[in-house]
Amino acid sequence: MIDSTSVLKYLYRETSFLDKDILIILGPTASGKTKLAVQLAKSLQTEIISADSRQVYRHMDIGTGKDIKEYGDISCHLINIADPGEHYNVTRFLEDFEAAYLSIKEKGKPIIVCGGTGFYIEALLAPQPYSQIPTDIAWRSQLEQQSKEAIQELLAQYIIPEGFKIDYSSKKRIVRALEILIWLSQPGQVLPAATPGYTATILGLDPDVALRRDRISQRLLDRLDEGMVQEVQNLLHLGLTHDEIAYYGLEYKYISYYLRGQIDYDFFLQKLDTEIHRYAKRQMTYFRKMEKDGHSIHWLNKIK
Repeated sequence: MIDSTSVLKYLYRETSFLDKDILIILGPTASGKTKLAVQLAKSLQTEIISADSRQVYRHMDIGTGKDIKEYGDISCHLINIADPGEHYNVTRFLEDFEAAYLSIKEKGKPIIVCGGTGFYIEALLAPQPYSQIPTDIAWRSQLEQQSKEAIQELLAQYIIPEGFKIDYSSKKRIVRALEILIWLSQPGQVLPAATPGYTATILGLDPDVALRRDRISQRLLDRLDEGMVQEVQNLLHLGLTHDEIAYYGLEYKYISYYLRGQIDYDFFLQKLDTEIHRYAKRQMTYFRKMEKDGHSIHWLNKIK
């Protein structure tokens, strides 16, 4: 069991985490990330930003492992911000993350990032020149009062740099794109150097493989008892098709197969259990690759 008191002592002794933009807690599924993040957030009197590609969706609580009750009074951002049927992506994540980051930063609090989506976490550490362009919250709020069409007409007046991708899925993102293009069009403005958008101290949870396997198998049984199959049935009642449901991850895909009668319950349980174990292994492979790419991770099982 990871002791948050020991982790804090380690952080103060061995890292300069308070001088970094963010403190990241990563690890494979069922490694205890949320519990540790909440304990640290309580000790540091701060908030958490989720870096999970599936927990953004509403009405998908059990299958995505949100564990909402575990947060208690601790605020967690980027959970329940997209509707079923949407395809959330890393571009939206970076923009939503920036808004949450600024909100917490304005309160003078350290920022904890918790999640197992390695692609999202790595994106936070990758060069992000456009995210460094200043933002004017008051201006953006005022412009967002206009129609989407009117904002797009303003956007069409500017030259879009090669490689600059605009997400037209929401007014908020179009306004941010317009803000960037206006800034770049001003005389003397040069795109900032491609430095990391966020500096970070990274903590990694890597439980013993046997322990991880036990946790995954038991958690699957618990979630089925909590109504995970019913959760998928509810999504069908909301109008999602079986093919759409399969997009949202292993649990949803295999429950869909079961509900369609393509597999029986025993095979469904065995197959899903196996696939989640494989997924956890892929997560660890991704985190090890991050290390090879130069990202230092403090693995907590090595803390003395």
